[in-house]
Amino acid sequence: MTLSGENRGPLKDIRVVEMGQLIAGPFCGQLLGDMGADVIKIEPPSTSKSKGGDPMRDWGRGDYPLWWEVVGRNKKSVTANLREPEGQDLARRLIGKADILIENFRPGTLERWGLAPEKLHAENPRLIIVRVSGYGQTGPYSNRAGFGGIGEAMGGWRNIVGDPDRPPSRMGVSIGDSLAATYGCMGALAALHHRDRTGEGQVVDSALYEAVLQVMESLVPEYAASGYIRRRSGSKLPGIAPSNVYRCKDGELLIGANQDSVFARLCKAMGKPELASDPRYVDHIARGRNQDELDALIEAWTSTKSLAEVEDLMIRHAIPAGRVYTPKDMLEDPHFAAREAIIEVPHPRWGKLKMQNAFPRLSRTPTGVRRVAPQKIGQDNAEVYSELLGIEAEELAGLRHRGIV
Repeated sequence: MTLSGENRGPLKDIRVVEMGQLIAGPFCGQLLGDMGADVIKIEPPSTSKSKGGDPMRDWGRGDYPLWWEVVGRNKKSVTANLREPEGQDLARRLIGKADILIENFRPGTLERWGLAPEKLHAENPRLIIVRVSGYGQTGPYSNRAGFGGIGEAMGGWRNIVGDPDRPPSRMGVSIGDSLAATYGCMGALAALHHRDRTGEGQVVDSALYEAVLQVMESLVPEYAASGYIRRRSGSKLPGIAPSNVYRCKDGELLIGANQDSVFARLCKAMGKPELASDPRYVDHIARGRNQDELDALIEAWTSTKSLAEVEDLMIRHAIPAGRVYTPKDMLEDPHFAAREAIIEVPHPRWGKLKMQNAFPRLSRTPTGVRRVAPQKIGQDNAEVYSELLGIEAEELAGLRHRGIV
C-alpha cells in the first residue's frame, strides 16, 4: 500500500488548526488527520535566533530524525509568529474558519496572545478547542510546566513500571503524551457530536496526569478500600499466572495461560497434564499464590526448545502467546503485511518510507495517510493564506519580510 488516494475519511469535511508542538498536541492532530480532517499546522517562522518549526522535526533515533514523518503526516504547514500581534491576528482568522483548534501550551498562553476561548467563541461559536496540558486548565498546579514523563509519574504509571529492586522505569515511548492526545481526540469527537445537535462549540481539557490516571485500572480503589499499594513487578502480572515472558533456546516468548481451561491446555502442551490438577496450580488463586514457582517450572520447559517449537505448540493448543517483536520482525511478518499494518509511503527524500498505517479501521469511511509530513516550514503559506484568508502575494511577502510568517 502507498499513499491513499481520495479522502474518504469520516472527518473529511472538518478543518483543524493545530497550534501545539512536540508530542501531545501534534499527535492529537495526527489522529484527526488520519481520520480525514484537513489539518493546518501553525509553526513558528525561522529567525536569526531560531531555525523555527516544531522541534519534532529534529526528533528521533538512528541516523536521521524521522519522528516528524509520522506525527506530521496528513498536515499542511503555515508559519505565524504568535508572539507578535500580526501573527496572532493571522491565527485568529484561521481559527475563525476552523472546526477544531488544538493547542498544548502552558495554560494562560492563549489568553496572553488575545486568543482566549471566550474571544474565539465570540467569533466562531461552533469552534471546539482541545487544550492539552500537564495538569489541566484549572487547579493549583495548572500553571506549572509539565511534560509527559511528569504526568506518568503523577498519574501512577511510573511507580509500577520496572523491576522491584530498581528505580521506576520509563516505558520506552512517550505514553503520557500519547494518552493525553488520544483523550483530547476522543473529546473532540464527542464535542463534534454535541455540536451537530446543538450548534455549540466547547473546550476539551485534557491533562497529562489525568489521561494516565484513566488507564490505571483499579489502582486507586484497591488502596482506598484495603490500603493495598501496587508495586513494580518486572515482566510478570502479579497474582495472574502464568502470564510472563519465558526464555527459549533462541529467544523469548510471552505466554498468557492464566485462565483455568487455557492453563490445562498449556499443561498438555508441556506433556504434563497432571499439573492442571495439582493443588498448587489448580485454580486462579492457587496459581497466583505460587506464581514464581510456576514461572520457573514453565521456563525450565521452554528453555529446552527453540522459539519456533514452543510457538508452534502454543498455536496447536490454542494458547495465547507471542514473540517480543522488533521492527525487523514487524517488517517480515506476514500478518502485518496482510493487514497493511505498515505502509510504504512515497517520499521526496527517502524514496519509499515505511511507517505504521492509520488506525482504527473503518469499513465505510476508511482512515489513511494521504500526504507526507510537510518537508519545509511554512511550505503551504501561499495556498492556505490566499485561499482561506484572501491574502494577496504582495501582502504575504510583506508579512514574510517583517518576520510574521
